[in-house]
Order: sequence, then structure tokens, then C-alpha cells
Amino acid sequence: MNIADLARPEIRALAPYASARALADSAGILLNANENPWPPEGDAGLGLNRYPEPQPTELKKRLAAYYGVSPENLLLTRGSDEGIDLLMRAFVRPHADRVITCPPCFGMYALSARIQGAELVEIPLRESGDGFELDRAGLSKAGPAKLVFLCSPNNPTGDGLAAETVLELARRRADEGLVVIDEAYIEFSDRQSLASRVAQQPNLVVLRTLSKAFGLAGCRLGALIAHPKVIDLLRRIIPPYPLPTPAVAAAEAALEPEAVAARREQIDLLMDDKRRLVQALETHPAVRRVWPGEANFVLVRTTDGPALVRDAAAAGIRLRDQSAQPGLADCVRITLGTPEENTAFIEFLQDWKA
Repeated sequence: MNIADLARPEIRALAPYASARALADSAGILLNANENPWPPEGDAGLGLNRYPEPQPTELKKRLAAYYGVSPENLLLTRGSDEGIDLLMRAFVRPHADRVITCPPCFGMYALSARIQGAELVEIPLRESGDGFELDRAGLSKAGPAKLVFLCSPNNPTGDGLAAETVLELARRRADEGLVVIDEAYIEFSDRQSLASRVAQQPNLVVLRTLSKAFGLAGCRLGALIAHPKVIDLLRRIIPPYPLPTPAVAAAEAALEPEAVAARREQIDLLMDDKRRLVQALETHPAVRRVWPGEANFVLVRTTDGPALVRDAAAAGIRLRDQSAQPGLADCVRITLGTPEENTAFIEFLQDWKA
């Protein structure tokens, strides 16, 4: 099947908006975009009075090299959230198509499906001895869907998925829809990314972000990696200038070799200190279960999860209550901080009684 045939027919018929920067580069005298010719105070040479490239060439080149893919397989987005939204709008017909999620997972998959008017099918993860795992039988019986969302490492459980598990699911669903694997936390894991596999599996889509490991959450910069025909469809509906110039500059700086090496050292420090946090949690009398996972957070079940979140907040420490997620009653997600911040939480925990 031609992968483009899976998209909504009205999207296939669309021509992308032709912005001034898409029609001509920024060289020469610019009288084509109704911009102010003078930059604002404090511009610092960024050229903020000019519209940015729709898909910044240099950043796209650097990210493609980092992810090990061709630039034609890459779409730069405002965080992974925009990638999720674009996929919904391009492939899912309201009140006609289905979307599958596997909760507990990142809530934006289900929210975006509901906003689009999709039929949402939830196949919950199964709690096992070591963590949470896909219900493969449930997925096999779920029927066709335009989009299947997976997350590895999964938020909030921290579990990773084997590459062959994801690829097998994509192969089985090749004629009916896309399998989307969200790798927002992959840099914290020892697993290999599936980004390079999109060339062999046209209905596989990989979501990446600079928000987590690169420390650029405030820049809202993500990447969607897919077959060029999928990228072409999404470019028809993405806003003409999705990425602010300062965010692009920050991302390019973060991808310099020295900066990447420094981030790797920070991640190693973070994950080394994770063992100390896990030990403190496992020995606490009010903690019933600890799921260390493969990401920069730990999931725990306590005798009273909401109370832990409330009492920590009173001590100036913000945690995330996960009790509303399926199967996660009294569960709390704890993000790793600096060693000093982790120490502060451990000291709070030593005095905490549910």
C-alpha cells in the first residue's frame, strides 16, 4: 500500500501554504514578507524582525545526523505534542477512524484523539513481576486503527519496549495505519532508537524531543521521524513558521559536539544518583512498590499517594500524582533532580509518615 493512501483524502488534496520564506530564502533585500526592516532592541544579531526558515536547514541537518536518519525523514515540530497533533489531523477522520493507546501512558495521545473526534480504544498495559508490559493479545484483537501510540521508555512507568516487538506490530498493521513510538526518554535508556528503521518500515513513526535529555523544555522543539511521504503530508498542515529563531539558535548550540558530550556526562551523573533515590524509596515503610524504569524518573506506589504529593508540596518539593491513570492507584512519579535536590527529597522522605 502507498503510505499516503492512509491519510485523510482532503489532506492528500491540500497544497501547503506558500510562505515568503518557503518561496525565497533570506538573502538580498527582503521586501516580500511585510516585516519591519529594523530589528528590536536587544536583538543580539538574531534577526528577530525576520521570519525564520519554516524548517531550519542547519538544525535539520544536525538533528538528522544525531538521530542517524536522512533529513528527508525529519520534520521539526514544537515539541512532540505538535507531532502528535499533526498525525491526528492528517490521518484520522473525525467520527470515523480509530486510535489505540496503551495506558497508563502520556495523556496527550488520548486527549488529541478525543479532540479530533476519533474512536479511542485503550488496551491497558499489564502489570508484571518486573514492571508493565504490552497486552499483545489485546492489541491483536483490537481491530484496525489509523494510529497506534506506544512509548519507550514509557511515561509514567519507565518500561522500555524491545525493538522487535514494535516492528512486528508495525508489520502486522502496515495496510491499516501507522505505529507511533514516542522516544522522548530514549537518551536515559540503554536501548537503541528505532529512528533508523523508518526507512525499512514505512508505517513506523518515531517521536523525539530536545525537552528532556538536552534540557531544552522551554524551547519547545521536537522532531518527527517518518517516511518522506508521511513528512510531506504533515508539511501540508503544519503552520508556516513553527520554530522561533531563539529556540533554533539554542538547539543548534546544544548539538555542538562539546555540548552533546557535556550532556552525556550529566545524564550519567543523573542515572548514577538514581540508585540512591531508589534505595531510599525501597526501604521506606510506606512505599509498597518501586518501579525504577529506564528513564529520568521513578514510579512508586505508597500507602497514600495523594498524601505524599501533598506533604512534599508543603515542604517545597513538587511530585506528580498518577492515581488517575488506569492501574496506578496511590502511585506517584518522582523526577530525578540534581544530587542536592535528590538529597533534599530523601531527607524529607525519612521524616515522612503516610
